[in-house]
Amino acid sequence: MPRIDSYIALGDSFTEGVGDADPTSPNGVKGWADRVAEQLAAGNPDFRYANLAVRGKLLDQVIEDQVKFAVEAAPDLVTVYAGGNDMMRPKVDIDGIVGRYDAALADLKATGARVVAFTAYDAGWSPIFRTFRGRTAIYNELLREVADHRGIELVDYWRFDGYDDPRMWDWDRLHMSTRGHTRMAAEVLDFLGVEHSIQLEDLDALPPIDPAARRRENAEWVKSFAAPWVSRRLRGASSGDDVAPKHSALQHLAL
Repeated sequence: MPRIDSYIALGDSFTEGVGDADPTSPNGVKGWADRVAEQLAAGNPDFRYANLAVRGKLLDQVIEDQVKFAVEAAPDLVTVYAGGNDMMRPKVDIDGIVGRYDAALADLKATGARVVAFTAYDAGWSPIFRTFRGRTAIYNELLREVADHRGIELVDYWRFDGYDDPRMWDWDRLHMSTRGHTRMAAEVLDFLGVEHSIQLEDLDALPPIDPAARRRENAEWVKSFAAPWVSRRLRGASSGDDVAPKHSALQHLAL
């Protein structure tokens, strides 16, 4: 496999690293993409990395604000995860989203970069997010067709096991926890065929949760996450409106 000397990560909160808190990292989060970059940089002083992902961004914003930069920079590797926020809107044109995504992926592929995209996760086990399962399945199937046609490599997140454990998710139940991001980093590195030092311990079985405690957790979740999230949607606001990319240009990592 050719050596990877430059890597640009594109997308939304999934790639920015929301849920993997780290006060020493830009934006206060680390995430799977930063962990992948650290592994790629180990033993390679020429390696450079940029992470343009910003929480809350819709597909068209990712294309406009991020894909253009990656096309001009023409790195060895690009990862992109986009469309998830579009899928959670009340109304969505899935064919239109995938059509625009197709064109953006074609532009990235034309640079000669190794382009890796992701299917969306199957949240059918979640009482909250299972309502999006049908549209997510359609989106994934259309994206698989695009990947086959364009020669895009596709990490099939939909088929991952083990993410139905609540410990893989942050308190908001929407973003991966530190463990979830670490597991994703290992999955991506394995997919790329890159040796790495990431190790994950097996999780013990979850103890039974008291129904009263579960009700309190659900009430706190509605107050702390669901209500503010709905309020932003009604106002046309986004959690990423005042957030800048963590690494807006290709740079060497300080390991």
